Amino acid sequence: MWSVLWAAVRSKAPYVTFPVAFVVGLVGSQLEWLLRGDPPPTAQEEKSISEQREDRKLQEIVGEDLTKVVSLKDKLEFAPRAVLNRNRPEKS
Repeated sequence: MWSVLWAAVRSKAPYVTFPVAFVVGLVGSQLEWLLRGDPPPTAQEEKSISEQREDRKLQEIVGEDLTKVVSLKDKLEFAPRAVLNRNRPEKS
C-alpha cells in the first residue's frame, strides 16, 4: 500500500510544488518590497556599456584631423611577418 501511495505522490509532485513555490515567491517579493520601500531607478535611465564606449570614442576623436592618416606603405605591421625577416625591407 505504501508503494502505491508514494508512487502517487511522486507523480503528482509537480502539481503540488508549483503552487507552493508560487505562493512562497509571491509572499517573499511582497515582503521584500515592504522592507525596501520604493524600487531603485530603472535601468533605462542609465547608459549601456556600448553607449558609454561610443561616447568615449567620440570624445577621443573630437579635435583630431581625421584626414591625416598613415600610409599603408609606411606601416610595417601591415605586411605579414616573413620568416626571420628576410623579405622585409629595412627602413631608415
